[in-house]
Amino acid sequence: MTDIRQQQLASWLETQPECPAGALQSVSGDASFRRYFRYPYAGSWRIAVDAPPPHESLQPFMAIAQRYADEGVPVPLVHAFDEKQGFMVLDDLGDTLLYSQLTDEAAAATNYQQALAMLPKIMRVASTDQGPLPAYSEPLLQRELDLFHDWLLETHFGLTLTPAQHQVWLEACDLLKDNALSQPQVGVHRDYHSRNIMQTDEGLAVIDFQDAVLGPVTYDGVSLLRDCYVRWPDQFVATQRAFLYQRLRTEKLLDSEVSEETFTRWFDLMGIQRHLKAAGIFARLNHRDGKPGYMADVPRTLGYIKDVSQGYPDLAEFYALLTDILPGASFSCER
Repeated sequence: MTDIRQQQLASWLETQPECPAGALQSVSGDASFRRYFRYPYAGSWRIAVDAPPPHESLQPFMAIAQRYADEGVPVPLVHAFDEKQGFMVLDDLGDTLLYSQLTDEAAAATNYQQALAMLPKIMRVASTDQGPLPAYSEPLLQRELDLFHDWLLETHFGLTLTPAQHQVWLEACDLLKDNALSQPQVGVHRDYHSRNIMQTDEGLAVIDFQDAVLGPVTYDGVSLLRDCYVRWPDQFVATQRAFLYQRLRTEKLLDSEVSEETFTRWFDLMGIQRHLKAAGIFARLNHRDGKPGYMADVPRTLGYIKDVSQGYPDLAEFYALLTDILPGASFSCER
């Protein structure tokens, strides 16, 4: 049984040079409205994308894909598109996610360093033929933090903060926003993690970059190393973070006056902001969109927030707030 959008996609493909040699096979959806279908083509495979307007737009993906390719970042080639209908045909990069290759610390170290080595190229993409990338501005950072408050605390846990607790929350938000805005601003993939990096025969390739922005230099690094879907020991993360720090200095994307201590603080607090956003999004996907599967990753994201905030005196009240209002089971830190 196929739905109307899938039927429309199949009909559109029949009018294209990329016409399928067989039926569409559902690959996956994701946390947005986009869906992906694989089909045979000329002895190989293609991916058909359903990005329904007005919820999704093809332009950001296509524009950023071109600029990433120009910089040498491996991305799927766009073969055909219909912006009005929201349909697109891409290279099929296969089914092997970086996530599946993270079998132990040795394998993870090799793969992470390859992924971290791609970041300078991504960071240099600050604009496309559509203009400058959107800024990761203070209002956008706050809207993301609000997701945690509105969807996880209020909707999921049914909590209402007291005035004193709300003040602690606001002060923590200000600290995290200031941390993000004080960093060098570079091109940011914005969802750079083990499920958005593919292992291909030619090496690693990047997908799901349509929300790229101009933002903090540590954002993509902490997204990868403190992944919402897999957790590594702190010393392992510290080693990979130090590799990134040195790489960015070598690539002149980090001023020589930025100490590793400063970089570590930027990285840690940026990770807290990202995990607050992620936990809120997971709750929204559950309660608004009927996608409960992501709730299994909430304890890991909360565990990151709790453990990292515990190490910073200026987040002591925020740490105390979280441990006071959320049940202990919420902070499970399993890999």
